[in-house]
Amino acid sequence: MRIEQSALSLNVANVQASADFAATHFGFVVEMSAEGVVSLRSDSAGFNLVFLQTGLNSFRPASHAGPAGQGTLVVFVVPNADAEHDRLIGEGVSITTPLQTEPWGQRFFQVQDPNGIVFELTHWTAEPGA
Repeated sequence: MRIEQSALSLNVANVQASADFAATHFGFVVEMSAEGVVSLRSDSAGFNLVFLQTGLNSFRPASHAGPAGQGTLVVFVVPNADAEHDRLIGEGVSITTPLQTEPWGQRFFQVQDPNGIVFELTHWTAEPGA
């Protein structure tokens, strides 16, 4: 199998609010926009981030058309979580989970977009699994 492109699609109440948050704070750009959907890309993320209007009639399977969020983390591994933390605070973004380091070497913090989607920015202070 050869995967040519990847996307993460999340159902949200306000598609434009989530798209604006990802564009403003994480550098995503709109690749496609239509009623009830915005697809964003980032040259460095490795996947498109797609926001779908909750309850969209075209969503399949229809039984899963509810809101995204609970238990979902969008994680970005960055060179320096501390620097991103300071940048986002400077941009007025509220920090959901404060900057911390886990015993296994993961340094991270979390923010939420206007629809409650949790974004985690992390870097490793040691090799993963060390």
